[in-house]
Amino acid sequence: MSDERKTPEHRATMTDIERLRHSASHVLATAILKLWPEAQFAAGPPVENGFYYDVDLPHRISPDDFEKIEAEMKKEIKANHPFERTEVSRDEALELGKKGRLAALSERPEPSKFKIDIIENIPPDEKISLYRNGDFIDLCAGPHVMRTGNISAFKLTNVASAYYKGDDKNPQLQRVYGTAFKTKKELDDYFAMLEEAKKRDHRKLGRELELFVFDDDVGPGLPMFLPRGAVIADELEKLAKETEFAAGYQRVRTPHIARESMYKKSGHLPYYAESMFPPMELLGDVESLNRESLQREPSDLTNHESRITKYYLKAMNCPHHHKLFAAIPRSYRDLPLRLAEYGTCYRYEQSGELFGLMRVRSMQMNDAHIYCTPEQFEAEFNAVNEMYLKYFKLFGIEKYLMRFSTHDPSKLGQKFVDEPELWKQTEVMTRNVLKNSGINYIEVPNEAAFYGPKIDVQAWSAIGREFSIATNQVDFAQPRRFDLRYKDRDNVDKIPLCIHRAPLGTHERFIGFLIEHYAGNFPLWLAPEQLRILPIGDDAKVLDYSMLILNELRAHQVRAELDDSTDKINGKIQRAEHMKVHTMFVIGKRDMDADAVSVRIHGKGNLGAKPRGEAIAEILQSIKERRA
Repeated sequence: MSDERKTPEHRATMTDIERLRHSASHVLATAILKLWPEAQFAAGPPVENGFYYDVDLPHRISPDDFEKIEAEMKKEIKANHPFERTEVSRDEALELGKKGRLAALSERPEPSKFKIDIIENIPPDEKISLYRNGDFIDLCAGPHVMRTGNISAFKLTNVASAYYKGDDKNPQLQRVYGTAFKTKKELDDYFAMLEEAKKRDHRKLGRELELFVFDDDVGPGLPMFLPRGAVIADELEKLAKETEFAAGYQRVRTPHIARESMYKKSGHLPYYAESMFPPMELLGDVESLNRESLQREPSDLTNHESRITKYYLKAMNCPHHHKLFAAIPRSYRDLPLRLAEYGTCYRYEQSGELFGLMRVRSMQMNDAHIYCTPEQFEAEFNAVNEMYLKYFKLFGIEKYLMRFSTHDPSKLGQKFVDEPELWKQTEVMTRNVLKNSGINYIEVPNEAAFYGPKIDVQAWSAIGREFSIATNQVDFAQPRRFDLRYKDRDNVDKIPLCIHRAPLGTHERFIGFLIEHYAGNFPLWLAPEQLRILPIGDDAKVLDYSMLILNELRAHQVRAELDDSTDKINGKIQRAEHMKVHTMFVIGKRDMDADAVSVRIHGKGNLGAKPRGEAIAEILQSIKERRA
């Protein structure tokens, strides 16, 4: 990446599309310099779905400038200049920087100030390389495509402000974003997907369909589900409970807060402190304080102050579940023990990172912890992965990827628990499960949880947007920290392995994903309003017949409503379509006389009249089978 030094190992892992986009960032800088030769450049890496380059320039770049910048980029691409790599000494690189030659088309009166700063922060033993395309020379670790002509399909997308190195004490730069693909079709498809994504944005549809709200008095990142949104959460929880019951899970409930001592024991403090809400500080034991504080003189409170107890909002369910495992003597006959809970957790995400339901501070997690022997591990871990696949099929998720995250041996005792042998053992076990099951996965170093290797599940929605929706983690550390034990066949104490898993992630993120995946057009079983009855006219007998059907549906727990307004039928249909009601029963006098209903499906239109009993039976069967 331009100006962000990478080791040879990191360079080798850059994908073909990242090389292409990285090269496009150099072409972007070349074009900007052709238009504004005084521009000073900082970093220009590839990023997800594109690239950017940070530039210091008196002229304020705007989207109005994109056409002329792109015209200059096309000239550089047409010239088909090779990307040429040169290694230089630190002194040579600094000299070029002082002459203003780095990230420039020629020597300039002003030094390349950002490049000089980057050079001075490169480790002494690391090689320094430059890349050249045409007249443009940049400090860069690479890699690149062979020639500028390899960049055929690109487009600038937006411009934003960014502090140099992300530090608000540093100069504020202009960040020009773009994207590039191998073919024009891929580029066109990408922008078509973006347009569709705008229509499906879960924040927009959440408002329109009255699913959830955020309120300043409640606080940022703390979503509240309206009745229609709560329905979806309830249905997902019902699905999870049924699936987990069939798989031998047992449900538990735990509090929303706990003492600091438990999180120190688990290791989340201090490792996870930045993601936890600040503690509540209580004087002594809260119960005794309530009983005795009114009877004590003010001078007696000094002793209380020395007994401050800190409580934290629960950021994760696992320590509570470990306590439940330890609450009862365990034998090998009890294992595997699967404890499940839709527990509410609280995480102090930075305000700038909050994003609708996708990044929140309050979340209800489809959590469970499986305690097992090493011999049981492979079957249990594979069963969790199979549960993922079952859910993917149900929700029509056709593209997914397991990210298998491992540890970095050089960071043991810092980022990761210092148990090198256990890391090797559990990573081998996890890798074997993935290989034997044939599940599509990639291996990512240095991204494991601090207590063991993990799998993050990436899924793509119907329009190709990528989401991280679930996790499956191995934990060899916390069972030791909590001294969890079971008796083996020889009556010897053993420490179980623990698997953390959350196949449906959190209600918040998964519902956000489903809103965009379905564009708000939920399948019948999941729809907030499954059926709306639309009587034609105001005939009292037709209304009575409609009410009879409504009562029958609701007796079977169908989420049905009756529109008994005096509006014309077209207005009633329009309102139901706007709220994406899955099924409509349009009822006129002819339907009543035939003991029938006219069935209409959102997005599909009128399906014609059906006998009342048959239509209701189809509704009930579709919901029972959770049909797509």
